[in-house]
Amino acid sequence: MKKILFFFLLLGSQLISRADEGMWMPLLISQNYDAMQRLGLKLTPEQIYDINKSSLKDAIVHFGAGCTGEIISDKALVLTNHHCGYDAITKLSSVSNNFLMNGFMAKTQAEELPCPGLTVKFLVRIEDVTDRVKNFIGNAYGKEVETKFEEIAKSITKEVNQENVFESDVKSFYAGNKYYLFVYQKFTDIRLVSAPPENLGKFGGDTDNWMWPRHTCDFSMFRVYSNNDNKPAAYSINNRPYSPKHHLPVSLKGVQENDYAMIMGYPGRTTRYLTSYGVDLATSVSNPTLVKIRDKRLSIMREEMEKDMAVDLQYASSYAGLANYWKYFIGQTEQLKNLRIYEKKQKEEDEFNDWVKANDKDLKKLMPDYQKAYAEYTPYAKHATFYREAFLASALARLGAGFENIDKAYNAGVSDDSLETLCKKLIPFRKSVLNNVFIPLDKKVFSALNLMYYQDVSKAQHPSIFNDIFEDYGSEDWKKTFDDFTEDLYESTALLDSEKFVNLCNAEYIGKLLKDPAIKYALNVVRNYKDNYEAKTNQFGYEMFELNRAYQGALLEKNKNKLMYPDANSTMRVSYGKVSAYTPKDAVSFKYYTLADGLLEKYKAGDKEFDLQPKIVDLLKKRDYGDYADKNLGGLVTCFITNNDITGGNSGSPVMNGNGELIGCAFDGNWEAMSGDVAFDTRFKRTICADARYIMWVVDKVLGGHHLLDEMTIRN
Repeated sequence: MKKILFFFLLLGSQLISRADEGMWMPLLISQNYDAMQRLGLKLTPEQIYDINKSSLKDAIVHFGAGCTGEIISDKALVLTNHHCGYDAITKLSSVSNNFLMNGFMAKTQAEELPCPGLTVKFLVRIEDVTDRVKNFIGNAYGKEVETKFEEIAKSITKEVNQENVFESDVKSFYAGNKYYLFVYQKFTDIRLVSAPPENLGKFGGDTDNWMWPRHTCDFSMFRVYSNNDNKPAAYSINNRPYSPKHHLPVSLKGVQENDYAMIMGYPGRTTRYLTSYGVDLATSVSNPTLVKIRDKRLSIMREEMEKDMAVDLQYASSYAGLANYWKYFIGQTEQLKNLRIYEKKQKEEDEFNDWVKANDKDLKKLMPDYQKAYAEYTPYAKHATFYREAFLASALARLGAGFENIDKAYNAGVSDDSLETLCKKLIPFRKSVLNNVFIPLDKKVFSALNLMYYQDVSKAQHPSIFNDIFEDYGSEDWKKTFDDFTEDLYESTALLDSEKFVNLCNAEYIGKLLKDPAIKYALNVVRNYKDNYEAKTNQFGYEMFELNRAYQGALLEKNKNKLMYPDANSTMRVSYGKVSAYTPKDAVSFKYYTLADGLLEKYKAGDKEFDLQPKIVDLLKKRDYGDYADKNLGGLVTCFITNNDITGGNSGSPVMNGNGELIGCAFDGNWEAMSGDVAFDTRFKRTICADARYIMWVVDKVLGGHHLLDEMTIRN
């Protein structure tokens, strides 16, 4: 529920039943069936979602921490995006054996590489548990709602999980107006099968990210393994490929404009009920603050990564994640303004108020209450972002902040046994925080973001440690002040010395360790925020939950004769539309596809973002496309676009034709519709997809993996 409240801080949407807009629940997809058929769907609703028979849902997986994948063979071969497999590929790479840079292809199943920590989840079923949850929550308010929801959700999931085969989750929809139970089967023995070289999987880098046209071959392949009973099991050499209930055939027929396109996956979060007050906060405070902080972090990381290949590998995954949403929030802010979303939201709110008056609803104070809640929270919004994005950015600060509970316990005079227990937990915590950290880089991030914290957050909200820093290190050059403080802190702390830390992290010496300068610094910042500002953030979250519940409940009533989709919340959804070109501005028109010719046009030897391996350049120059060339266009189609409604979490989702065959792999959105998570734009919203033929060309011609195609069901 805490996650629900956090995301409800910015929750909002307008529910419209356009065929190309909406992330629809597969359980209820029969409601959309007529519209889907008109666009070109040939399947029945039961072939999309069925809990008793094989259906498309059985081939769609929740991949890792926040992506989608699809099963494309009867041996549980998983296709997803390269950027979804990026972290796993990075962890398996080394300077001498760099799979991230050079690509990877397992020639046999014995060569497939285990990926510790990576998981794949199959959806088993969805159940409506609204009445049970609502009856239990009753008239609770604020924090009590969170507590009661967690209690009833735990009770419901415990009943399912007793089978010891499934794991389950209860999710809120329409801001607490509906609740559904999702039951999954989770697999943990996942192995890397194939990945393109990074200069194809990430072709265009930050420059092309969120842009069309694209030529990125954003894919990677993994395999799900099970025990001999075809059930989830921990990694074992004796495990075998899982036998899935369904796998997607791969179509090599290609796409044409206006072809039907359907996407299934796990979109993360949309906020399409967001009020005009939320849009204003996002564009004026939250987004610019986050962008500025991440811009500084990325510049420091980039500088250090370019010096050393080992550091580059060390930080490649975290850099990619930061950069992706750094650019996303730049684009979102720009398009929210360009598309005048604030004014459109105001119009929606005026229409809502008119409906309230006309129907004598007891909601006349709803919009004024929204306005009041945002006005009270806005003075602290920047600080909340800085605490999360800047203070906790450095490993040393996170490690120091981790002493909060043991500091409270020590000052409360708990027993030595209790202190010893807490100390034992800190040892693996320290290891996890400092794992894969390059201290010179961390030091630069610490200093730079502390300086930014000091400069950008209101002095009235500063932690007192800033005064101490200026007393000891103060100079007219504030950067020097924080650089000097940082240098001494990293030099004197015991937290970065394994031997000193272990010797002090016990009941006998914990009092001495708590006087460590890094811990004193971190806990001062933590106490300042939690004692003075966290309650304001939490209260805002509770108020937003109640207001959103009332607002979305009223919209459900107002629009009761219309099909309405809930905001995305990392549960399986279906979106449908068509392959579609677009014209973003006057005298500029984009085709629905790109060709491999564009790879050579963008190619820059030695460039970080646009380089290509000699073998790839040679294949492209020879136009050696094999059976993967488009017969009508006379070239290799690399990517295409559709007007499907997707968001983060749909990365890796299958793009299917009307027969349920794989035609591409979704990997991005387009710049002109970056406001899409808040407001869907029917003119500009596009989903960027790697063409299935491009992926197969790389697997076959570049990586020498024709044996993988032999295990797929290929439709020509």
